[in-house]
Amino acid sequence: MKKILVIAAAVLAMASCCKKQSPHPEWTYSSVVYEVNIRQFSPEGTFAGVEAQLPRLKELGVDVLWLMPMYEIGTVERKGSLGSYYAISDYKKVNPEFGTMDDFQSLLDAAHALGFKVILDWVANQTAPDHVWMREKPSGFYERDADGNAIWEYDWTDTRSLNYENQEVWWAQDDAMRFWLEKGVDGFRCDAAGEVPAEFWKGILPKMNKDYPDIYLLAEAERDNLADPAETFDANYAWELHHLLNSLSQGNKTVQDLKDYVARDLERFGKQAFRLTFTSNHDENSWAGTEFEREGIYANACAVLCFTLPGSQPLIYTGQEIGLNRRLAFFEKDPITDWSANEYTCFWKKLVELKHGNPALAAGERGGEITWWEVPVPETVVAFSREVKDNQVIVIANFGKEPYNPVFNLPGAYKNHFTGENIESPCELSIAPGEYVVITK
Repeated sequence: MKKILVIAAAVLAMASCCKKQSPHPEWTYSSVVYEVNIRQFSPEGTFAGVEAQLPRLKELGVDVLWLMPMYEIGTVERKGSLGSYYAISDYKKVNPEFGTMDDFQSLLDAAHALGFKVILDWVANQTAPDHVWMREKPSGFYERDADGNAIWEYDWTDTRSLNYENQEVWWAQDDAMRFWLEKGVDGFRCDAAGEVPAEFWKGILPKMNKDYPDIYLLAEAERDNLADPAETFDANYAWELHHLLNSLSQGNKTVQDLKDYVARDLERFGKQAFRLTFTSNHDENSWAGTEFEREGIYANACAVLCFTLPGSQPLIYTGQEIGLNRRLAFFEKDPITDWSANEYTCFWKKLVELKHGNPALAAGERGGEITWWEVPVPETVVAFSREVKDNQVIVIANFGKEPYNPVFNLPGAYKNHFTGENIESPCELSIAPGEYVVITK
């Protein structure tokens, strides 16, 4: 018996050692994030409305549910009739518009029971003007003008900026985040993470990661000083890629610009860093337009790249899986009422399966390096492969105005991922403008 216990202890020690050697939680490397716009997710716009649709999201195959801010919203200088998710009056209370704390816990428990991870949208940069801290904390908690008035940034008139020169703010934020971690959430998407000092994140996140070693932390920022998972975040936004794909679709950027970006991004962030890749999110949809407005016939090809380029951790935003082609209101109710599956549902499901089933596409240091096709390829066509051990993924996407008909001639057993057909070499592929082919081995 003693020998068995010793062996078991040794195994646990080895497992612990292995876990520490991995810069990110094991579950994150092939995961797909889904952003839940709670207010517009159902006619009710509640936690219960989201919970009812968990089986549908499970069928879609996504792994991580990012809940947009679900905390109590301020009433002072509120925008619209319902207010902004991002003008919070109490970090430790739920928005009654969405239900009760018990309703939230029910959603969290149900999501965990189905195998989802759940991350919360954390808003550290600012609060509502009537946040509880405005009453309970010293005046040094907020940035103020010469007359002592709490101030805001940009056109965020329904908020007031926190003062990060005051380290009491750091620990109040840490305490509030831990309140939700104790309830079982799996991490945070940190809004406007680059708007607050990097020293703040470096001051609180290492200890938080040590205390909750399996959490996932996503920065709404694109800063290399926030990309070391040992001291800050697992993932940064790939904003530059997002705008580049929009411009590529509009004919304002080239495939060479994309190649240059990939090389530059790897040099800047390193291979360990995860990059959240997306064709839409709540900001883009509401303010810049749908992916169809911005990317036209190339929208799906852009999504394919978001799932297959190095470092990518892809995001699907509320409604994309049904091809929602309208902007969702931000400060008012504007619910999606018909979630019937269609060709877009099949498309996104196949993308999720692609990410899950091919180690070459793992995020961070585990994914395969990119090899751009050297055979003559039109300057408007993206063509590359990624490979890890026996797994290879080949991606071809036509961003031009004319069809592309390459001859595929590689030895081995390959399959067209989207059609499921085996590809026998040699064969000629036909790729129309806006279309794509993904071949796996």
